Amino acid sequence: MISYAINVGGPAAITFLLLRYVEMRRREAQARSEELLTNAIPISIAERLKHGETRIAEAYPQTTVLFADLAGFTPWAKDTDPARVVGLLDALFSRFDELAAEAGVEKIKTIGDSYMAVAGAPEPNSDHPGAAMAMATGMLQAVAEWRDANGLPLQVRIGLASGEVVAGVIGQKRILFDLWGETVNLASRMESSGVPGRIQVAPSTWSLLRDRYASESRKPILVKGIGEIATYLVLSA
Repeated sequence: MISYAINVGGPAAITFLLLRYVEMRRREAQARSEELLTNAIPISIAERLKHGETRIAEAYPQTTVLFADLAGFTPWAKDTDPARVVGLLDALFSRFDELAAEAGVEKIKTIGDSYMAVAGAPEPNSDHPGAAMAMATGMLQAVAEWRDANGLPLQVRIGLASGEVVAGVIGQKRILFDLWGETVNLASRMESSGVPGRIQVAPSTWSLLRDRYASESRKPILVKGIGEIATYLVLSA
């Protein structure tokens, strides 16, 4: 009788343990997959994808888009060990990610040494220009500390523009939540025509922040598809 119980119960117990192990690994893989998804795109967008939506596209009428770029990065990186370049850039951009979370700003993507973020999408924010400016000023301080700590000859240019954007998810294998529209192009131009170590804002942003910050006006610049516009360098709160 005992021998029969062992012969029957032994394989059953082994099968049960194997099933438990497989289920545990499945749940771990699912949790890891969801973690990667929410790290790649905003949580609210990830939830919509998990619930079966296949085409996500929205218009967000009130946003402020931020672009930042490290001035002098390309020549510095060319003469620097790749491991050091990646390590230092990872440390800095990880700090930018923390600043975005603190300010309630959504990181969109990085391209090389450029960083893009938005306030007001996909989660509405009535003070989107203030949130973006808080992140921008934090970025200036973070880069100054990073530069001094590592002995680097680099500074950051930051540009802001406010207005409507269209946003949505593109791609199948490496999905991305991205932004399009005139506001995006204008913010990018604010960065590229800006001054290292300064924040340059478009009139659309300045009109919303002029009571909170001092500024220095600059000569109008030409923006493709828009024409000549005034720009402002933020001085202080």
